[in-house]
Amino acid sequence: MATAGAALALGGAESVMGQAAVAQSGLPKGKIRDMEMGRMLLGGNLLTHYTHSRDLQYVYNLAKHYNTLEKIFDTMALAEEHGVNALVIHTAPNVLGMMKQYREKRKGKMQWIICSTAPIEDAAKYRQSLQEMVDAGADAVYVWGVHTDGLIGKVGVIAKAVEMGKALGVPCGVGAHELQIIQECEKAKVAADFYIKTLHHHNYPSAKLNHDSMWCKNPKETIAFMKTVDKPWIAFKVMAAGAIGPEDALRYVFTNGADFSLAGMFDFEIAEDVQIAKRVLASVTGRTRAWHG
Repeated sequence: MATAGAALALGGAESVMGQAAVAQSGLPKGKIRDMEMGRMLLGGNLLTHYTHSRDLQYVYNLAKHYNTLEKIFDTMALAEEHGVNALVIHTAPNVLGMMKQYREKRKGKMQWIICSTAPIEDAAKYRQSLQEMVDAGADAVYVWGVHTDGLIGKVGVIAKAVEMGKALGVPCGVGAHELQIIQECEKAKVAADFYIKTLHHHNYPSAKLNHDSMWCKNPKETIAFMKTVDKPWIAFKVMAAGAIGPEDALRYVFTNGADFSLAGMFDFEIAEDVQIAKRVLASVTGRTRAWHG
């Protein structure tokens, strides 16, 4: 969070007043169906220790040792205090138990948007996994982007998965890294309630290493196509797994049409990142896609 001294250095007393106003205001909210949530959501990868750390092999273990179960609970509680009231996560081992324990032990109110890692082309196993997620307390579900990226040309499989999720009475979306998946879903009129699609620019050094370093191959095309989509869009991998600073990343995705943004955060990053998100959302100009949700 910017201090008063830093604000003075950037623009005098007027800047201090501006920072104070941002700090007092809440994180802007939107809705997916009846589910109201802040426009910045907590990403789940760091909580499951999945760091996308390129070739730095020690980082996964570092995250694992830092983000203990109690630290994960602290992180979610702190996020809630700052207005981040929804978490996007996949069914890594013990995730459902962890989330239930957070609600029961910490009385947490964090909403869960969860995707299943069960085999999507095995309808019985996939349906059972969705049922377990909803029974555990999931507020919304979505089709995992790791699954959909391998289903180009098989949009019927994705449509069936969405129908399964919605049949359980919760919002159901589609995740993707590949823009073609969203395009095929829109063409086929898949009844998804929302999309979770990657968006980040390529102005960072490791962007083209092709080593776990790029998640949105065609940002300009993604931005252009999403202007035609009349559904809420949650952008993810917006900081390119830590390669892009939060202000740069959030301004880019909100200016270019995202309705919500995921942010994978350690506990010590939350307060500052939320203040950045508030400031960005209060000052976005030039947006050409209508807000959804």
